[in-house]
Amino acid sequence: MLPSKPYHHILFARNSSQTSKCITCAVVGNGGILNNSRMGKEIDSHDYVFRVSGAVIKGYEKDVGTRTSFYGFTAFSLMTSVMILGNRGFKKIPAGKEIKYLHFLEGARDYEWLKALLLNINVRKGFLDYYGTCSDFIVFLYYLLKSPFITHPRFLKSKTLEKPYWRIYRPTTGAFLLLTALHLCDQVSAYGYITEGYQKYSDHYYDKERKRLIFYSNHDFNLERNVWKQLHDANIMNLYQRT
Repeated sequence: MLPSKPYHHILFARNSSQTSKCITCAVVGNGGILNNSRMGKEIDSHDYVFRVSGAVIKGYEKDVGTRTSFYGFTAFSLMTSVMILGNRGFKKIPAGKEIKYLHFLEGARDYEWLKALLLNINVRKGFLDYYGTCSDFIVFLYYLLKSPFITHPRFLKSKTLEKPYWRIYRPTTGAFLLLTALHLCDQVSAYGYITEGYQKYSDHYYDKERKRLIFYSNHDFNLERNVWKQLHDANIMNLYQRT
């Protein structure tokens, strides 16, 4: 059902006279490590800024910046973010002509939603009713990236896959976003991702009261923390660690 399109570049240097320069990207997670970090100016200085799920900006500009070039989501993460974070200033997804939307297909609900968007039809009755309707979130610059790690949501081989409840495991939406940026950009800096010493910070930078990060079985935060540190130590990306 996807219309065929010729190959084209997604990213360009912001200054058209310097198209040969390295393209820099900031990938902004929602981790509490960003609260009072004053990283906003640095984040906005990149050519492109990637954000994910409940990307609350209002009131936190000094910590997380103001620009959004790419917004990554799954059907579930988008709906729950709007539902839960409405009173925190995240009443709708980021909007603007310059923003591109990255839909990560992690489960059946994403494919059903995608089909509804392509055919301009309603999703089946009862599908995500609790979180709103698909028509509330129609977007106009919409990308499905063809990459092995996106089409295979268990690309991070967690030991959870050896457990009886292996079917519920998947990488975080933030992991999808960060690894997408690493495929697209020349230089990547990650902010608000889990690091060593995460216990010192609240779960999210926008938490009004301190909340402990809970390791639910559907994600493997320890695995992702180790992967980000390995990529940082190998100079493949820069991981903000607030040291």
